[in-house]
Amino acid sequence: MAVILIAEDDKAINTLIKKNLELVGHACSSVFDGEAVFDALQTRSYDLILLDIMMPKMDGFQVVQAVKEDIPIIFLTARSAVEDRVRGLKLGADDYIIKPFDMLELQARIETVLRRVNKSEHSFCLDDVKVDFSSQQIYRKDMLVDFAPQEFLLIEALIINRNIALSRDKLLTIAWGYDYAGDTRTVDVHIHGIRKKLGWENVIKTVYKLGYRLEVKQ
Repeated sequence: MAVILIAEDDKAINTLIKKNLELVGHACSSVFDGEAVFDALQTRSYDLILLDIMMPKMDGFQVVQAVKEDIPIIFLTARSAVEDRVRGLKLGADDYIIKPFDMLELQARIETVLRRVNKSEHSFCLDDVKVDFSSQQIYRKDMLVDFAPQEFLLIEALIINRNIALSRDKLLTIAWGYDYAGDTRTVDVHIHGIRKKLGWENVIKTVYKLGYRLEVKQ
């Protein structure tokens, strides 16, 4: 996974982001003002920076202009005005996310940016199963396993958000879209099939009254 620098002066938000990203396997460092970003860059290489705009000492706009390294940057900010979003993207940010945001959306945006710059995982292996994200193919014991597109999307979502509980509603939206007319029992049926095909009966955990979690030891 990626090495990520979180530049956010609100300690509670910074800690929440760090904990959630570390759950899925990212390595994270936290700083709480703009100047500290440059101190951090002197001591470690990063694959991505999550950057607040309204920070002490240097704001996010000043930081993104001063960063010399070729590192993808995602703005995380309460500033929702169109002119701020346009300014941030024109200054070179790879994405612009407005607070409050959903952690699963943040995970997905991070994954999209990392894939764009070839810093994300191209495959995922667990026991005798290999998931190839590039080809959207899954192998078990080196044998290709057939999956419907929705099944692959469910597996991908569980892997990206591993060790985090995903609700049935969220999984339904990810795999079938917002306008799908079915109900959450569709998710249960597909998860049952995925468990059986991959031998993941003890890996995909049912979260009582919520949904499912792919449990992976770090």
